[in-house]
Amino acid sequence: MSDGARGAGLPGGGPEAGGGPVRFAVLGPVRVRRGGQPLDTGSPQQRVVLAVLLLHGGRHVAVEELVDAVWGEDPPRDAVGTVRTYVSRLRRALGPDADLLRGEAGGYAVHLRAGAQLDAETATRLAAEADAALAAGEPERARQLRGEALALWDGEPLAGLPGPYAERQRTRLAEWRLSLLEGRLELDVEVGRRAEAISELTALTAAYPLRERFRELLMLALYRSGRQAEALAVYTDTRRQLTDELGVEPGPELAALQQRILRGSDQPAPAPLPAATGVAPAQLPATLTDFTGRGAVVEELGKQLVQAPHMVMAVSSVSGIGGVGKTTLAVHVAHAARESFPDGQLYVDLQGAGPSPAEPAAVLGSFLRSLGTPDGEIPEPLEERAALYRSLLAGRRVLALLDNARDAAQIRPLLPGTEGCAALITSRVRMAHLVGAHHVDLDVMDPDEALLLFTRIVGTERVEPHRAAAMDVVAACGFLPLAIRIAASRLAARRTWTVAVLARKLSDEHRRLDELRVGDLAVKATFELGYGQLEPEQARAFGLLGLVDGPDISLNAAAAVLDRDEDDTEELLETLVDTSLLESAAPGRYRYHDLLRLFARTCAEREEPATELHAAQSRLLDFYLATAARVYELGRPGDTLISHLTQVTREGLDFDNHRTARDWLFSEAECLLAAVRQFAQGDSLPYTVALLLAAKDLAESGLYSPRFVRLAAETLEAAEQTEDIRSQARAHVVLAAARAFTGHFERSREHATRSLHLAGACGDIWVCGEAANERGLTASVLGRHEEARQYLDEALAAYREDGNLDGESCALSNLARVHIDMGSIPTAIELAEQTVELDRKSNALLRLACSRYALAIALNCADRHDDALTQLGLAVEIFRENRMDLWEGLAYFRMAQVLLALHEPGESATYAEKALSRFRGIGGDWHRGGALTVLGRALGELGQSDRAQACLSEARELQESGSTRAQHG
Repeated sequence: MSDGARGAGLPGGGPEAGGGPVRFAVLGPVRVRRGGQPLDTGSPQQRVVLAVLLLHGGRHVAVEELVDAVWGEDPPRDAVGTVRTYVSRLRRALGPDADLLRGEAGGYAVHLRAGAQLDAETATRLAAEADAALAAGEPERARQLRGEALALWDGEPLAGLPGPYAERQRTRLAEWRLSLLEGRLELDVEVGRRAEAISELTALTAAYPLRERFRELLMLALYRSGRQAEALAVYTDTRRQLTDELGVEPGPELAALQQRILRGSDQPAPAPLPAATGVAPAQLPATLTDFTGRGAVVEELGKQLVQAPHMVMAVSSVSGIGGVGKTTLAVHVAHAARESFPDGQLYVDLQGAGPSPAEPAAVLGSFLRSLGTPDGEIPEPLEERAALYRSLLAGRRVLALLDNARDAAQIRPLLPGTEGCAALITSRVRMAHLVGAHHVDLDVMDPDEALLLFTRIVGTERVEPHRAAAMDVVAACGFLPLAIRIAASRLAARRTWTVAVLARKLSDEHRRLDELRVGDLAVKATFELGYGQLEPEQARAFGLLGLVDGPDISLNAAAAVLDRDEDDTEELLETLVDTSLLESAAPGRYRYHDLLRLFARTCAEREEPATELHAAQSRLLDFYLATAARVYELGRPGDTLISHLTQVTREGLDFDNHRTARDWLFSEAECLLAAVRQFAQGDSLPYTVALLLAAKDLAESGLYSPRFVRLAAETLEAAEQTEDIRSQARAHVVLAAARAFTGHFERSREHATRSLHLAGACGDIWVCGEAANERGLTASVLGRHEEARQYLDEALAAYREDGNLDGESCALSNLARVHIDMGSIPTAIELAEQTVELDRKSNALLRLACSRYALAIALNCADRHDDALTQLGLAVEIFRENRMDLWEGLAYFRMAQVLLALHEPGESATYAEKALSRFRGIGGDWHRGGALTVLGRALGELGQSDRAQACLSEARELQESGSTRAQHG
């Protein structure tokens, strides 16, 4: 068969083989695809010809150059003819795109028309876009673009191609990739993705030990992650390796970084905040001399106004809650833009938040008089006044600042309506009905701006020595400018007070609104203006939702509180958003400003009977418990917990699958935990304990473990003040599990023992199984193997009596670990395999991941390292998909151990770093110490002895700290 026939017969090889753009690849094996189908590129020598033409970017390449590229100094006798044959075959393979490869004056060129792509050119474009994004101050986008460019590499560039040209280009493209990688890793460090960067850089410094930029970035990432000793050890290792192998010292950049780290000065200087300015021409009120911050919004509005003389009338509206600084901002912006409006600046307070908003006709009369119209010539009808107003402004450049507007209807007659003029509007209501207006939703100040404003009013000499207390003050003010001004003014007027005295006064939530009053300014009075305009149903919703702790509330939960359906609730809450008494944090989620929440509670307690307040809170708790129980049931189909939970009267949400259920759990985590803290008392106590049980995945994920422990301890303390033995037993078992996950095994053992005793007394079979299982787990970790086996047998008996398959699997996994510790590896493998099969049959994915994890440990002890890696790889995918960060970190830790046993120290170090990144802030020192131990051993085998010693020293400190125990079982 001829070459031409062979090419035509391949998928995608001819005109009939389907359409789609042609894709050329050189950043890996040289390939050509059309519509996803590969085309035949022929022999390695033929692919060299194609690579040369592609990498010349459409430029002409002489046949002689192609000969040199393929064969170098030793070409065959018929090399020119062979090259022409290669080109002919490539054209046949390209089929309908053969015209891309053109013959030109004794040579050839590839011209990529629209649609055809070369991965190297795409990478070049993405890299240029990344540079532009970085220059524009968008480091996150630059990082993303460089990542996209790097993703185009598919192994070694020009893989498998012979000849000198391919070798040179391979080196160039590989170096380019490393350069892009350095740039992306530098951005990782800068934007705060240091944990991921450390893991990758650990592997790269092992693979490229003499590449100083990788070492420099690793030092920087370690230092900024609080690992100074390791950062300095990287320099020592690098210096020793360079002097031993090359006889040179580290470069000046690396040496300078070491010195900065030694001085502890490697922190970027904070960007200076915008300076405050202010003047007071025409009708505009005087701008505040201590105007602070708001730089981005000032620039945004300023640009809109300055454009007005060159466009149709500009209209900008600023909305937000009372006291957020709308008027102050608008006045400041108007003063800054006054030179663009030489014909005047008009101002009016429209009293929109009060009971008697200004009438448009009266405002127009005032404006007309200020524009020179005699009283006798001002018409009475509103429409005629508005027409005269617009006529007078025609050809002029005037700015109208319409402050404190009630709604769009009030201000429409007041808009200039002609070129060269502009209107700047402030309102508590978002002017959504103003067509063509530029809208700005003004939020509270950021903490640094708030502290600066407070300092400017009080004085640096009084604030600087007490910065922490000052930050407490502005935080208590909810970073609301009006509240900060009032608090600062009170302090400025009382020379005997300290900042700490003011902070202490504001720490009492029940008195906070009363404290935020000075002269005729009061936060509470400002809020009352908006509240007084609400309809009865709006006022009820505003008050009842304010009773709920938590950062925000979902539409579903709000509907439960208000006892209304979701459509009605959404319509009602959106009207509150329109009045700026409520914020929409995201679609279907709502939140209060902190001070507005306190005000809302005051309103609810003032307006609603106590029975309704209690009923609203009960409806919310029922909703959370019912929904969390459904999430638990979907995630653990063999567990019997749901049948033992406190029964609720309100239905929760239903879910199509486990993934959407877990998404709900993690999106509501902060709200659920806030509800536990708020309601762990009285007749709500059993419900909050049940909610902790149903939401225990939050503890096992690791992300919420420390907070979960604190809440469980508080709930237990509340339970112990009652005679409710069942709630006490359950609170103890929740705390036992949570303590174990943070590495506090002695404390866990104490709680499990107490729980087991109480559960037996009240006949709670589910808790009996859980408590005995926790006792067995802690005994195993603490080296009491026979005791562990006895408790785990007891747990198995309780689980089987209750029909709890999930619990049975967990106890068997723990038994497997005990047999490993006792040296019975075959028995351990057998037990772990039983749990895998049990979980596979019951389709319990999370339990299956844990069972595979246990099996992997047993397989590793049996020197079946590859099988262990397979099991861990399957487990880690499930952990990652289910946001179980702590379990994912444990799986990485075990992978690092296995890879160390396989004598792969580089890979082992990478996975140990991945484990550390997951353990940062979760899991306790017990887990971190283990990962550092493996990392130290791996680095030692890589010859990075100083960094290895730093890791091992830190691990020993964690082991000897007395609060944790680094004995992995």
